[in-house]
Amino acid sequence: MLVEQGFALEDLSEHLARDGSLVWVDVCEPDGAVLAVLADELGLDPHAVEDAVSAGERPKATRHARHTFLTVYATRLEAPGRDPTDPTSRLRLTRISAFVLPRGVITVRRSADFDMDPVFERWNEDPELLRLGVGALVHGLLDTVVDGHFEAIQQLDDAIEGIEDLLFDERGQMHAVQVRTYRLRKELVELRRVVLPMRDVVNAVLRHRGELDQRHAELDGFYDDLYDHVLRAAEWTESLRDMVTTVFETNLSLQDARLNTVMKKLTGWAAIIAVPTAVTGWFGQNIPYPGFGRPWGVLFSAGIIAAVGITLFGVFRRKGWI
Repeated sequence: MLVEQGFALEDLSEHLARDGSLVWVDVCEPDGAVLAVLADELGLDPHAVEDAVSAGERPKATRHARHTFLTVYATRLEAPGRDPTDPTSRLRLTRISAFVLPRGVITVRRSADFDMDPVFERWNEDPELLRLGVGALVHGLLDTVVDGHFEAIQQLDDAIEGIEDLLFDERGQMHAVQVRTYRLRKELVELRRVVLPMRDVVNAVLRHRGELDQRHAELDGFYDDLYDHVLRAAEWTESLRDMVTTVFETNLSLQDARLNTVMKKLTGWAAIIAVPTAVTGWFGQNIPYPGFGRPWGVLFSAGIIAAVGITLFGVFRRKGWI
C-alpha cells in the first residue's frame, strides 16, 4: 500500500530506516548535485555513483558495502516507416542503473525513453508480492527490461523473415537485401552487447539476494523464471546471428547463380549473332563463292544463316541457356 510519495531526498534515509518500509526513488536525467545528495544521504559508493552517470558502462551487478549496484539496458526497435534502404541502426538503448538497498531501490535513468509506468504497474499487479521486500522490486524491474529484449528480438526475427522473402524474388532486389542484411547485423551486434551480459547480472542478483531480502523462498520461482527468460533471449540472439550470416551467404550464392544465368544467355545469343556475321563475311569476300553472280546465291547464304541460327537456338533452348 502506498503510504507517501513526493518526499524530499533529504528525508530518504529516514524512510529507509523505518521497519517494514519499502522505498522506490526514480531519478531521470540527474545532474551531479542530485546524485551527490543521494550519495551523502545514503553513503553510496563513489565508484557506483560515477558508473551511474558515465557513458559506455556495460550491463553488470556489483556488490558494495551498503548496497548492490545494477546497470541494465532497455531496448526498443523504431517502428517501421523509415526508408528501407537506410543502413542506420533502428535499435535504441536506454541505460537504467539501480542502487539496491535493504529496504529500497533507487533507479537512475539517463533519458526518459524508457517509461517506468510498466514497471510500476507490474509491482502493483501483485501487492502481496511487495511484502517480500526489495527483491520483488528488483525482479519487477529486471523482468520488464527482459520483456523489452524479447520484443526487440521478435521484431528482428520478423525482419529476417522479410529478407528471406526478398532473396528469392524474381525481380532480384539485391541492393535492398544487402542494405537490410547489413543493418540487421549491426542491430544484432548492438543487441547482443546488452542481452548476453544479463545472465551475469541475474546470477549476481541471485547470489546477493540473501543480503537484500533475507532470501524469501517465495521469490525463488520468480527469479528462476527470470533467469530462464534471460537464457532464452541470449540463445535467440545467437540463432538470429547465424540466420543473418546464412542470409548473407545465400544472397552471395544467388548473385553468383544469377550472374551465371546471365552469362549463359549472353553467350548463347552471341553465338547466334555470330552466325550471320561469319556467313556474310565469307560470302562478301572478293573471290567466287557458291552462287556467285547468280540470284540464288543470296538465297543460299540466307538459308545457311537461318538454318544454323535456328539450330543453335534450339540447342541452347534445350539446355536452358536462353
